[in-house]
Amino acid sequence: MLLFDSGASHSFISYACVAMLGVPVCDLGLRLLVSTPASTSVVASELCANCPIVVNGKKYKVSLICLPLVDIDIILGMDWLSANRILIDCANRRLIFPQEEDELLISASQAESMLRDGAGCYLLLAMMSMETERDISEIDVVRDFAEVFPDEVPGLPPVREIEFSIELVPGAGPVSVTPYRMAPAELVELKGQLEDLLEKQLVRLSVSPWGAPVLLVKKKDGGSHLCVDYWQLNKLTIKNKYPLLRIDDLMDQLRGASVFSKIDLRSGYHQIRVKEGDIPKTAFRTRYGHYEYVVMPFGVTNAPAVFMDYMNRIFRPFLDKFVVVFIDDILIYSRTREEHGEHLRVVLEILKAKQLYAKLSKCEFWLDEVKFLGHVISAEGIAVDPTKVESVLQWERPRTVTDIQSFVGLAGYYRRFIEGFSRIVAPLTQLTRKEQPFIWTDACERSFEELKRRLTTSPVLVLPDSGEPFDVYCDASHQGLGCVLMQQGKVVAYASRQLKNHERNYPTHDLELAAVVFALKIWRHYLYGAQFSVFSDHKSLKYLFDQKELNMRQRRWMEFLNDYDFQLMYHPSKANVVADTLSRKSIHMSSMMVRELELIEEFRDLNLGVELAQDHISCGTVTITNEFLRRLNLSSCKMLSW
Repeated sequence: MLLFDSGASHSFISYACVAMLGVPVCDLGLRLLVSTPASTSVVASELCANCPIVVNGKKYKVSLICLPLVDIDIILGMDWLSANRILIDCANRRLIFPQEEDELLISASQAESMLRDGAGCYLLLAMMSMETERDISEIDVVRDFAEVFPDEVPGLPPVREIEFSIELVPGAGPVSVTPYRMAPAELVELKGQLEDLLEKQLVRLSVSPWGAPVLLVKKKDGGSHLCVDYWQLNKLTIKNKYPLLRIDDLMDQLRGASVFSKIDLRSGYHQIRVKEGDIPKTAFRTRYGHYEYVVMPFGVTNAPAVFMDYMNRIFRPFLDKFVVVFIDDILIYSRTREEHGEHLRVVLEILKAKQLYAKLSKCEFWLDEVKFLGHVISAEGIAVDPTKVESVLQWERPRTVTDIQSFVGLAGYYRRFIEGFSRIVAPLTQLTRKEQPFIWTDACERSFEELKRRLTTSPVLVLPDSGEPFDVYCDASHQGLGCVLMQQGKVVAYASRQLKNHERNYPTHDLELAAVVFALKIWRHYLYGAQFSVFSDHKSLKYLFDQKELNMRQRRWMEFLNDYDFQLMYHPSKANVVADTLSRKSIHMSSMMVRELELIEEFRDLNLGVELAQDHISCGTVTITNEFLRRLNLSSCKMLSW
């Protein structure tokens, strides 16, 4: 007889049942005094550990304390009931078992015990989303182009004006590499993906002398992506030099836009065929056979250039007007919602006509603010995408040259947002030089922390307007060159660089001129053919064009400067609206910015006018009486040098 007893703190088994079932008994490890319903006490010292029992068709394990029970074989008490979340319905005299979908919390020791007993274990990665995916029928304009957003690419793409070809360096011959070993679970996934590729006719069986190994790479959604390691083939391939546009150049087109849509093509590379004669070169070897791609595979060296070429061809009439294309990402931008409807329709018509397909879950439409290529773009301007740099705050201190190069590489991608970038990064880049011992100094630590702070608190920069005049502010010191590009008092971009060894011997006059030349070279695409002003705090530069005697270096620079239409103007550094010299700014800018608000409050108390430009302050001429001077100095001595 089996009794479910919510009044029993433990579970028990009779000695008669132990003998009948032949269950092994072990020492309890202590003498347990058990009170019975008859108000008597029994001493228990033995235990049947982890006994398997079946209740309601489900197998459980329970540890049973041995007692001299009469008429009852087993008592399952609260230890078993609560551990398995089983309730007793006294009114209906039945047990209520938890539903299969209910969660069951177990301890680490329970999990370890279950695994030892052969239980299956799965790791689930979940991501919470605040928004549900919109139905295509709810999206204006897009609803008319449902065929552009299929669940899967429908087989082989049509024959296009461009095919992917692989040209080899002279003398190159076939290379075949032994397949990589895979775990059993990976082999199951590999087999499934190969069958899917064959069914879609994206690959075919091969007898090619070429053969690359494959590996599975985890995707963000937890799935796996089949990747072919074409490293050996890429070494032997002549590189396609088709220009991939600079990110800055792409962003500059977006001035004045306030409505955005973003389209991500589905398996974009697979929508271009491989030239028939080059298909054998794409062959790859697996446990389940030898295959070759009929469509352009991922991982081959010239794939980005070929795809970019094709996208530029089909969207050429609309580039720089309302379309930005970067490989398989398409950004549509417009000044008004009415315009945007027309622009979006044009783009979708082209995709439909060319039989190019997009992935709806990765597309976004009718946005006031869009994330594109690591940036956040809106009507206000352009900023760093915080999701791309949030991990920077947890970035551990670099311990090798490679670690430094990785960190500086990320920071360099956003250098247009970082004022005085080259000066800040200088201690880190010095450690990457040949024959330089890797010694992490306090200066390196300050540089590392300052870059992390700047990346995660970067400003919003305005996008340049070709119809408005530019102002260029330049400065130089014996540490580096710095400049700021502005329009209508707002920052468009920052730029800076460290001095080269031979430049450290330049006189001050030449260093200041070098800063001007540096600014005009780096922003030539903005300034060439336009009228603009250049401001410097070196007064003699204003009269440069009137000098009759110039050294050879100055003559060379003057010849370069004559190609530009600008006014060179003197601007004292203390009155400069940029309010500092980028090349020599203190590393303690963060503490300086904290004092800024306190100083503003002091100025208000003194009825002084203050003009703010970004995180800098410039003041007009003021008259301060002696009784106010002490208060003003206390607020400003740690912040500004007057």
